[in-house]
Amino acid sequence: MKRGQIRPIAICVFRNGESILVFEGYDPVKDETYYRPLGGGIEFGEHSRECIAREIREELGAEIKDLTYVGMIENVFICDGQPGHEIVLVYEANFVEQRLYDRKVIKGQEDDGSEFIALWKPVDEFRSGTARLYPEGLLDLLDREATVLIE
Repeated sequence: MKRGQIRPIAICVFRNGESILVFEGYDPVKDETYYRPLGGGIEFGEHSRECIAREIREELGAEIKDLTYVGMIENVFICDGQPGHEIVLVYEANFVEQRLYDRKVIKGQEDDGSEFIALWKPVDEFRSGTARLYPEGLLDLLDREATVLIE
């Protein structure tokens, strides 16, 4: 991310029972392990919906369906000691391939070639504070979405 610029990103929440799919990150400056749903930067001329499909295809080699817009979060943060500012468009979707829901971890790859692991993490761990979910406010947004679906 370029310093002093706001970055537009799109992330996607995949649910598996009471868990969501996240990647695990680590901030050495804060000495903090954190989790975030998959997604990435929206390219010029690309709609956020297209961004999600592209990112999941590039990172996991997977196709998605039932893509639904959930909301937007403005995320102002410090990571690795550097300030960041993102406009985060949040979506929910399902995988076309059901086998992905049976895996405990899913190997992924960033466009720079670096590998990561995505895992199904129980939402209760984020609610209880035993695990940290970013961006801030995502859990509240998902809880509001679930309340709307119930009513």
